[in-house]
Amino acid sequence: MEKANSTLGTQFILSTFSDLHKYQTVLFVVFLFILVITVLGNLTILVLTCSDSQLQSPMYFFLGNLSFVDICMTLVTVPQMLKNFLLELHGRVISFEGCIAQVYFFLKFANVEDFLLAVMAYDRYIAICDPLHYVVVMHKRLRIRFIVGCWLLSTANAVLHAGLTSRLSYCQSNFLNHFLCDMVPLFKIACSDISINQLVIFTEGSIVVAGPFILIVVSYIFIMRAIFKIRSAEGRRKVFSTCSSHLIVVTFYFGTILFTYFRPPSSFSQTKNWVASLMYTIFAPMFNPFIYSLRNKDVQQAAQRFLTKNKPV
Repeated sequence: MEKANSTLGTQFILSTFSDLHKYQTVLFVVFLFILVITVLGNLTILVLTCSDSQLQSPMYFFLGNLSFVDICMTLVTVPQMLKNFLLELHGRVISFEGCIAQVYFFLKFANVEDFLLAVMAYDRYIAICDPLHYVVVMHKRLRIRFIVGCWLLSTANAVLHAGLTSRLSYCQSNFLNHFLCDMVPLFKIACSDISINQLVIFTEGSIVVAGPFILIVVSYIFIMRAIFKIRSAEGRRKVFSTCSSHLIVVTFYFGTILFTYFRPPSSFSQTKNWVASLMYTIFAPMFNPFIYSLRNKDVQQAAQRFLTKNKPV
């Protein structure tokens, strides 16, 4: 690490919506509510998919893993925000090591979600396009391999980007105009060359994001073809309903990621960047369990069985 990191770079100040200083208490309450709802909602999905005998299919196995990742993502970002809302701007500090750790874990969980959504799209493809072999193809060992692969690839990607970010010098400013330590705001205050970091984002990073996204698109092309071959409108509706929740989550999640990281610097807007980052880091994990539960009768019935089984006498 360069010497510059031993001065201003030893800690950073996160703005965390400091421009809205009159509403810090309100923001604290709002994001505390989001944290509680997100953890409870995803924990509910996780408990149901693990305990209910009728939710032991591959689809719900992956859904349970998605809920676990969403909990992790929220715990990486929101607690730091809540602490900062209670402090004056000069007190909203995070150490250099803590900042790089947040970059690492944030990228890790975000990438796991990327790959997991692609795996879930493949699962829906097999279920709709080859239903007779679904159970045989999506056997337990394959599902476990998929999950292990998601975590290994995501860890490698996070290590690469966090390592490259940690090598930068921050000798001009230690003020991060963001609510979390992320690569984009760190690049803006770096005084060393960031061309390697940007090159890796637009090459390796594009593959990590575009790879799962392309797999999802291809899967849904085949899914749509299979749906259009169904003659009855009711049959098409029933089949489409099995993947509509996943399609909504994918559109919401990947749309904001692509907007945040893969657009030209000339179009950068801090406000737009904040909004996009909030969407996929905080609001997406909160909405996911509701999207899947409100549009899924199996999850609703499992919740009813769980409540009936654990109802106090």
